[in-house]
Amino acid sequence: MNIQWFPGHMAKTRRLIGENLKLVDLVVELLDARAPLSSRNPDIDAICGQKPRLLILNKSDLADPTENEKWLAYFRTRGLSAILFDSVHSKSTKQVTDTVRGLLTEQLKRQEERGMKNRALKLMIVGIPNVGKSSFINRLAGRSAAISGDRPGVTKGKQWIKLSGGLELLDTPGVLWPKFEDEAVGLRLAFSGAIKDEIMDTETLGAKLVEALCERAPEALMARYKLESLDFENGFYGLEAIAKKRGFIVSKGEYDILRAAQIVLDEFRSAKIGRITLESVEGEDI
Repeated sequence: MNIQWFPGHMAKTRRLIGENLKLVDLVVELLDARAPLSSRNPDIDAICGQKPRLLILNKSDLADPTENEKWLAYFRTRGLSAILFDSVHSKSTKQVTDTVRGLLTEQLKRQEERGMKNRALKLMIVGIPNVGKSSFINRLAGRSAAISGDRPGVTKGKQWIKLSGGLELLDTPGVLWPKFEDEAVGLRLAFSGAIKDEIMDTETLGAKLVEALCERAPEALMARYKLESLDFENGFYGLEAIAKKRGFIVSKGEYDILRAAQIVLDEFRSAKIGRITLESVEGEDI
C-alpha cells in the first residue's frame, strides 16, 4: 500500500511548534503504546532539539502489558523519561506533574533564586494525529478543557490550557511527517487510526491487519472470530473467513469483505480482539 498523507495543515503545525517552542519549558510527546517507535515523529526531534522532553506512552490500556514494561525500559535505558498513561481510566496524573517538576528541578531552583516562585510551568503537547492529546489534557485538567475526538485532525489550532499545580499546557494539532520510508510504519499508523480512513483502501488495510495479527496475536484473533485455523493464503482470505463466521453476506451469497475489514479495524482499535502491541523491543516487527 502506498500510504502517504501530508496535507497543508501538517506543514503549518510544524511551523507552529517551532515558533512556540521558546515559550515553553518542556515538551510532552505522546506516543501510541501499541506502536511506540512508529508513532514517534522524527521531525519532533529535529524541531525540539535540546528542549527537555517527557514521553507519554498513551493508550497503554489497549497495548500488551508485558510489552508496555519493555518499552518503558527501552526508552529509559536511552536516557529518555517515559510514563505509561491511559487517558480514559488513568489515575497517574500526579505522576505526570511530579515527573515534569523533577525534569525541571534546576530551572525551578533558578526561578526561586530570582524570586519567581509562582511562575507557571509551560508545557507543549505534541504527537501524531489521534494519539489522544486532547483526552490526555482533559484527564490532567479534570475537565473538558480541550476538544477531543476519536478521529485524526480534530484539534485545529493551538490552545493554552491552565491546570492546577502551576502548569499551563499548549495543545497542538497532530502532525505526521512527509514520507514514510518504511511501509510497515505507515501500516501501523493506519491500523491505529492515525491516518484518516477516508484516504485508505479499507479492504486492503483490513487484510494487512489480519496478516499482522496472525503474527502478533494469533490466539486472540482465532478466539475473537471463532476461527479453527489461520492457515489461509493471505489476509483477504482471512477476512472472508471472518465474514463467514459473522454471517456477513451480500447478494448471491458472496461474503461482505468490506464489512469484515471494518469490524476487524474497529475491534483492534477498541482492544476487543485483545491488548495487542504491533512492534516489540526485540525487533520482531510485523
